Amino acid sequence: MALPPLNTLRVFEAAARHASFVRAAQELHVTHGAVSRQIRQLEASLGVALFERRNRAVFLTPAGEQLRAAAADAFSILTDSIDRIARRATSSALVVSCEPTLAMRWLIPRLSRFQARHPAIQVHLFTAGGPIDFARTGVDVALRRNDFAWPEYVCAEAICEEWIGPVHAPQADAAARRRLLHTATRPDAWQTWRRVSDTQRARARAPEARFEHFYLSLQAAMAGQGTAIASKLMVGDDLTDGRLVAPEGFRRDGSAYYLLANAPIKPDTPAGAWLAWLREETAATLAV
Repeated sequence: MALPPLNTLRVFEAAARHASFVRAAQELHVTHGAVSRQIRQLEASLGVALFERRNRAVFLTPAGEQLRAAAADAFSILTDSIDRIARRATSSALVVSCEPTLAMRWLIPRLSRFQARHPAIQVHLFTAGGPIDFARTGVDVALRRNDFAWPEYVCAEAICEEWIGPVHAPQADAAARRRLLHTATRPDAWQTWRRVSDTQRARARAPEARFEHFYLSLQAAMAGQGTAIASKLMVGDDLTDGRLVAPEGFRRDGSAYYLLANAPIKPDTPAGAWLAWLREETAATLAV
């Protein structure tokens, strides 16, 4: 048997809840006669009486009570689902891709600041480096350093310049400070430092240690195992907290960070809020 029209069930549920056609009509902003007609049509289609009518009052029959309970549950479920859908529609989600070391050492410790300022924007963070396929990954924006070429259709918003410099643990002894820590993800870091720095130190015979990822070389430096070339953005908190020192300071290396997207970033969007916040936070880190 086909379900009765939803509006008819709504009229029945209101009449059953109030035990009154008059009060149901008032709630639904229809006439008493319209409620009576809907109930009669429903009873006719079901072939059973739902109300007993006595002395201008109405009382549910056993069949009416059974349908009332089912209708109340159904409308409660519908109301809850619609509320959840509406809440999701008024909130926003932003899928962000970020280079792993930058995410771990700089972005994640600051995410709570963004959430406090923009509580309606849900940030979903994924770590990756290099080129990104926005359509395949579902990523909205990607934070990248311009150490690779991206397609012309990609929209790129400048965030900040990259500043680099040698860092080591304050407790590292002279032998440890002399050991150069290299990383496969930035293999030319020491050559770049020699090029951009004012000092020309002989490093050819210095002992070396090599690591697969940038964050591993920085962790080794904090452990007192040598001196690493670091991004100021990624070690700013460590310098402030005294876990690392940068005796020679930092220099621009000619590269920069960009926020990439597959369409122009508008200010009044979650991506626009993210872009403005990134610029503010990176400026604060580099100013220290």
